[in-house]
Amino acid sequence: MATTVIIVRHGQSTFNAQQKIQGKSDLSVLTEKGISDARQVGKTLENFNFDAFYCSPLTRAKQTAETIVESLENAPELQTHQKLQEIDLPLWENLTKTEVKTRFAADYRQWKEQPDRFKMVLDGGKEHFPVPTLYQQAREFWQEIISQNQDKTILIVAHNGINRCLIMSAIGIPVERYHTIQQSNCCINVLNFTGDFGEPVQLESLNQTSHLGITLPSPRQDKYTRLLLVRHGETEWNRVSRFQGIKDIPLNENGKKQGNLAAEFLKEVSLDFAVSSTLLRPKETAELILQYHPGVDLKTYPELVEISHGVWEGKLKDEVEAEFPGMIAQWQAKPETVQMPEGENLQQVWDRAIAAWNQIAANHRDSDSEKTGIVVAHDAINKVILCYLLGLKPDNFWNIKQGNGAVSVIDYYHNPDSLAVLQAINITSHLSGSVIDKTAAGAL
Repeated sequence: MATTVIIVRHGQSTFNAQQKIQGKSDLSVLTEKGISDARQVGKTLENFNFDAFYCSPLTRAKQTAETIVESLENAPELQTHQKLQEIDLPLWENLTKTEVKTRFAADYRQWKEQPDRFKMVLDGGKEHFPVPTLYQQAREFWQEIISQNQDKTILIVAHNGINRCLIMSAIGIPVERYHTIQQSNCCINVLNFTGDFGEPVQLESLNQTSHLGITLPSPRQDKYTRLLLVRHGETEWNRVSRFQGIKDIPLNENGKKQGNLAAEFLKEVSLDFAVSSTLLRPKETAELILQYHPGVDLKTYPELVEISHGVWEGKLKDEVEAEFPGMIAQWQAKPETVQMPEGENLQQVWDRAIAAWNQIAANHRDSDSEKTGIVVAHDAINKVILCYLLGLKPDNFWNIKQGNGAVSVIDYYHNPDSLAVLQAINITSHLSGSVIDKTAAGAL
């Protein structure tokens, strides 16, 4: 059993529309678009059975939550919680972003580049560190709420900043990565807690927006390189949970269907390049996506092939356990410590996958244009890439979920010092119409 948490950002507010800094200010309300989008979230979640529903007490979040409730059958009582309030930016609140950039240029630059060190000096000389304070606020919320809702389904409606910190603190993303994950208005995120706060948590999805008619979240800046990281479609060995690793197993019929659905999902996205692992299953998936993008050649990278499971390959978990007692449990609890018999360890996979990823990104970063491409690979490869981009380590391997045919969105802006921005992770709604990943778990 697990505690499933669905986190929603509030709908567009008047301050969002006016490009004003909100923070804890409660002067803004939802726009007509914000209300319409909140209704759409309600329709999307109408078949869920929620056991608890929490929202920020600030008007824009509370309005969103109350609008969502209208579509939910047997909705639990809506509870406001002070720990879900937005980041506190007292010197900037109610100003436009342009005013802040002009009046507080050095501070704004540090806010963007070093959010963990950014501070405001308040009356009396008191130093206030907004992002670390918010991160601690998120941790305190989890410590209280998860213990009260074991093995239940929770809905949360809050804000951009606090949602980021809820996700970051749950899976261990360091506070300095605050600006590397995105939260669009009325987006949906899914977390799976395995126990109390502090025990492993899986990020099932980040910043889903397709329920709003938005295929992929918009870039934050002009001039960017966008990499769409895709996991291959299902194979027969995925379906029966057989370790496949570097065995060259093709897509099954469902996998081909998933590839075609991913192709339809990305049909209107303009692609400039395409990359995949050299194995059949990602190549077949990439080729299905490229049927709508004539003229885009597929380049393959051997460094993107799946982790070598060695002698585990071709076996079911029970068969591996019989031959190597205790190793499956070790792999599931401490994956970074496992050396696959006659195969690889996770650090080896990490090193080759990250080197290939960085080379692909470097090859397509151009300061004078916008480029978008697909990178189609495997479960373990995609997980280590996403861990790396989030500032995580190999021991965080299981904190990230990758479904067959899933799409993740990573943006690089044309500032050599800027970190990649995770716009979305593990979008699978195009496969089942659900915000929940319903693809095969597989043996990995």
